[in-house]
Amino acid sequence: MPMYLKKIYRHFLKAKKIIVGTGFCILIYIISSFKSEPTLGELLASQFKNEIYNNFDTLQFNNILNRTIDSLSPKFKHSNTIRNFYATNGFSTNLVVKFYGNQKLDSLVLFLSKSSEHGVNPEIFSTKDIDSLLKELKANKYTNVNQSYATLAKLELLTANAYISYVSILKFGLVDPRTIHTGYLISLKQPDSLFVTNLLNSVSLTDTLQDVQYKSDQYKALQFAYLQNKNDSVRKILAVNMERLRWALPHTGEEFIQVNIPEFSLVYFNKKDTLTKMKVCVGAKIDNNYEEKYKIFEKSGDYDDKPKNHETPMLFSYINTLYANPVWNIPQSIASSEIYTMASRNRNYLTKNRISVYYRNKLIQNPNQIRWYKYSRDKLPFRFVQQAGENNSLGKFKFSFKNDNSIFLHDTNNKKAFKLSNRAISHGCIRLEKPLKLAELLVFDKEKYEKIRSKIGLAPLDSTKIAQFKGINLLSKPKPIEALQMAFTPKKPIPILITYFTAWEKNNKIEYRPDVYGMDIKLWAAMNNILTPNKITVNVKNKKA
Repeated sequence: MPMYLKKIYRHFLKAKKIIVGTGFCILIYIISSFKSEPTLGELLASQFKNEIYNNFDTLQFNNILNRTIDSLSPKFKHSNTIRNFYATNGFSTNLVVKFYGNQKLDSLVLFLSKSSEHGVNPEIFSTKDIDSLLKELKANKYTNVNQSYATLAKLELLTANAYISYVSILKFGLVDPRTIHTGYLISLKQPDSLFVTNLLNSVSLTDTLQDVQYKSDQYKALQFAYLQNKNDSVRKILAVNMERLRWALPHTGEEFIQVNIPEFSLVYFNKKDTLTKMKVCVGAKIDNNYEEKYKIFEKSGDYDDKPKNHETPMLFSYINTLYANPVWNIPQSIASSEIYTMASRNRNYLTKNRISVYYRNKLIQNPNQIRWYKYSRDKLPFRFVQQAGENNSLGKFKFSFKNDNSIFLHDTNNKKAFKLSNRAISHGCIRLEKPLKLAELLVFDKEKYEKIRSKIGLAPLDSTKIAQFKGINLLSKPKPIEALQMAFTPKKPIPILITYFTAWEKNNKIEYRPDVYGMDIKLWAAMNNILTPNKITVNVKNKKA
């Protein structure tokens, strides 16, 4: 063979060895990268430092976990969400594997045992059972892996339920108030299936538990008073108001108006500053034994038997319009219960009070001639509108916001009512002590505010225009200002939150107010029903991820 061919052959063999060696290394790397994840048994063996778990039978454990879910389902209203979660994750002991070895399950037990600080009974979380199961596993006395299956399944599921329930209670509250108060119209966030699934997928259990501890000054003040007070009646009041603070209310922003029904007050907030505070009158309390009386009314059909419910609802909305010299479209309920009676007794009542009557949207020119006895009170074919003026029941101002109950804020021609201690006297709408001040803050515009003052017959704040307002000149006399309704828009829609708190902190002291609508009683009964052991539930709404 020629010399140059020998050289080429030697280089070829050398290159072949290099290629084969490199390929082998790559193959080893690829094989090692496909190394399987530890089995559940291997993970448990590592957690409990016991080799018996290397013989863990996943299929057998799956069956036991399923049966355990079935046996515990009376406690778990979210059992379907839990079952779906574990089915999706191969029926693995999710929480035990992640949080046993780092002692986070012990931390959970500690949080659960201290839930009484929130007015919650620790027993509803099966706290003692979880603690007992943990101690059993820590004893590590099993000689056969089969002996551990029932304990692991029960611990996993009780832990899952307790974790979900505890976090849900602190984040959303024990009770959905809409299920016990027909007048609670605020839309609240509630735990759904996505929320529950995310909890079960938690990376850090203790971080979540810490995050849901309440940090607001109001909550901490009520909580401190609750822990210090030995009077059961006072503790109940504090507990129901802590519960109200747990409800996930809509975000109000920094500037908003809050009406607290039991305090009979309105406060306009801007951040932590109070721009104004005033007395209000709210809806009268529902008649006692309302449901029984309503059944009597349904049988008799006599309008005099119909019980009254004028309670102001709790709601959240935005004030979008204010009216100077408002007209009052009288609700049908008031027309039937009051206007009908007054007009039938006094022929001049409608004219004297500037109440116009419409039939099929046509104005009746002489309503004093209506023969009221021909019409049934509960089926009046008329519409009643009180015109603007001094006698108007809405006074000089009306503040509107969207809601389904026709509730609004307004002035009143009965100022004496603000001297009453119990101001639950209206038909449901909220009467204001200082409506002009509220109008000024809402428009936040000097020119617009001057126009509002002019419309209701008040002197301008600008001293240069006072003479013109009074009509002091040689050529003309003052002209009476005709009361005509005029609408104004606020500087921006301002959130309004109508709430119900009978206890709160003010100036380092807990303020208490009477339970004017009896809502503390209803809420405590609902809470107490849940706080009884073996009744803990979380109402879960289905939500797709």
